[in-house]
Amino acid sequence: MTMEFRIADSFTESLSRLTAEGQRAAKTTAFDLQLNPANPGLQFHRLDKARDANFWSVRVNADIRIIVHRTPSSLMLCYVDHHDAAYRWAERRKIEQHPVTGAAQLVEIRETVREIVVPRYFEPADEAHTGVSVPQGPGAQPGVPVLQRKPLFSEIPEWVLQSYGVPQEWMADVRMATEETLFDVAEHLPSEAAEALLDLATGTRPPIGPGIRVSAGRVADAASSIEDGLRHPDAQRRFRVINNVEELERALDAPWEKWAIFLHPAQRQLVEHDYSGPARVSGSAGTGKTIVALHRAVHLARTDRDARVLLTTFSEPLANALRSRLRMLIGNEPRIAERLELHSIGAIGRRLYAVHFGQANVATAEQLQRILSESSAATPDHKFTAHFLWTEWSTVVDAWQVESWEEYRDVKRLGRKTRLPEKPRALLWSIFEKVKAKLSKEKLITEATLFSRLAEKISRLPRPTFDYVVVDEAQDVSVAELRFLAALGGGRPNSLFFAGDLGQRIFQQPFSWSSLGVDIRGRSSRLRINYRTSHQIRSQADRLLAPTLADVDGITEERTGTISVFNGIPPTIAIEKNESAERDRVAQWIIDRTAEGLQPHEIAVFVRSTAQLPRAEVAVKKAGVSYLMLDERMDTKHGRLSITTMHLAKGLEFRAVAVMACDDEVIPLQERIESVSDESDLDEAYQTERHLLYLACTRARDHLLVSGVAPGSEFVADLRNKSGPETLRTEHQK
Repeated sequence: MTMEFRIADSFTESLSRLTAEGQRAAKTTAFDLQLNPANPGLQFHRLDKARDANFWSVRVNADIRIIVHRTPSSLMLCYVDHHDAAYRWAERRKIEQHPVTGAAQLVEIRETVREIVVPRYFEPADEAHTGVSVPQGPGAQPGVPVLQRKPLFSEIPEWVLQSYGVPQEWMADVRMATEETLFDVAEHLPSEAAEALLDLATGTRPPIGPGIRVSAGRVADAASSIEDGLRHPDAQRRFRVINNVEELERALDAPWEKWAIFLHPAQRQLVEHDYSGPARVSGSAGTGKTIVALHRAVHLARTDRDARVLLTTFSEPLANALRSRLRMLIGNEPRIAERLELHSIGAIGRRLYAVHFGQANVATAEQLQRILSESSAATPDHKFTAHFLWTEWSTVVDAWQVESWEEYRDVKRLGRKTRLPEKPRALLWSIFEKVKAKLSKEKLITEATLFSRLAEKISRLPRPTFDYVVVDEAQDVSVAELRFLAALGGGRPNSLFFAGDLGQRIFQQPFSWSSLGVDIRGRSSRLRINYRTSHQIRSQADRLLAPTLADVDGITEERTGTISVFNGIPPTIAIEKNESAERDRVAQWIIDRTAEGLQPHEIAVFVRSTAQLPRAEVAVKKAGVSYLMLDERMDTKHGRLSITTMHLAKGLEFRAVAVMACDDEVIPLQERIESVSDESDLDEAYQTERHLLYLACTRARDHLLVSGVAPGSEFVADLRNKSGPETLRTEHQK
């Protein structure tokens, strides 16, 4: 009989908490177990006190033990720790098949857990949510009534809770859970049950799991073996089958990042759905948009064996990060890799331009600003500021490829509130004509011109360049880039799939997608479960943004209702008296994280712009940790702490993040605010600065430090304020 070898997520999580030396020893034993579980050199020991008769310990060294679940047909790595701690873990758990869902679950034994205390507190009465009780226990004041929240799930039938995978021995605790105790209870439950409860608590009725049959208001019991239970979709997310040494090595190399390629069953329908036109999936940071995009690209390549698929994203660092995940996802399917191309949108644009037109000579931002300044100086009698000219050129004339005075006279200046009568428009156009002439003379083109020419060329080709295009970080796609992507899609079913978040838009002004033929209305979905960021970090970062954002086409994104699947440590917000005190705070915070077992590559320090990078570098040097100044050409797979700007943090994630130099006049950047003359530009500047800080904070999984020098950024007050900013306009309102 062939023995299946599995690895549980509880093993990879526990492995990450060992020292580097302990991890190396445990990995060596894990490899030995996979190669030959019957190896006489491996020392198995039955755990007499374990409730699960299939739990055994395997000796790693004098102090470390691996807990395995062993049956005649399978061997699963479940946990690793020092001897006594590993044994205690095994004595408090068992693997069993849920009687209703049929999924195998790692269940914590109820009687080994301390009673979950329901907090008692004073607040104004709300008859719909509270009841009055008499205080009891230490510190209570006799005779003084207190208010308790009504249990969240007391009116939900037990068979419904069972259908979501709630183990029977935890049912009473679930039925009595309140808003205050929900996370305490959820930490002890299998992940599919915890996520369903979080959904229910926020007003969403999650679908009943796969394989469940409901009849006359009850769920039919699943009758199958534990081996069948291990193959259930909900079990596969926890207990991964490992087919070869390479898969095991990938699973053990980045244990905390295992979610990076895991597709939740609720997301699979978005990945596998047939769309009649362009589709978009949105969601706040950490909800799995990138994972859905990855799986969508692989699904299209896997199901259409002759198709060429393009997976593209905003920048080269993001493309590098996607390549690492893609290798984990399709490492054993090389034929998919042959037909699935992954490039930043700039890289694929330049490559295709070279094929159709020859090598592009694209003007840099510095060259464009010089040419604009020269053209402005050569045009007398105008009072337009350099900033106004730049934004008018970049967001109107160049973005929409305006080629004549007539076009500029009639163009809708979307998002620009400064009214321009015909006379000043004519004066502006005389400047922009000079810009276009200078670009032509110097044989330069803009990126917008590159993508616009490509769009026109591709739309006339007899065969599509790519059959399917999947776009990550779509919120920062420009007008010309979207025009290019629309041409690649060609209006075919399933040809365009976007993943993005309006709350992380930091580069592009909003514009109408439907005006360029990309109409996603009716094919837009939102992800609401956050897998990456703890409840504490997510909920505090959410205070930076409005509860609702809407794009120019009126498609609304509700920021409320997002839930995190795990609890964590509250973020630390530290506004110090001077830079020296801030440096000491950050350095000690890094030292504390490494003492807890975090590796340098799991930690990052972000600042607003390059001007603050030396400040971060001094703090990291004081902590004595190896580091790398990350630029746009690099990825994070260098084994060292990363220091970079908030803009380059887009799409990355770390276990611990310090966001430094959140000073007054640094974020929002004062020089940017002072350069704005158009009211809409001022709104836009403040909004994107908020988005930037939100983006930086939500790169953290477990630990977040936000620091600065007094009085600190005005946004820090919003982070601390439970109600968030007093006033935030939505994209649509602007």
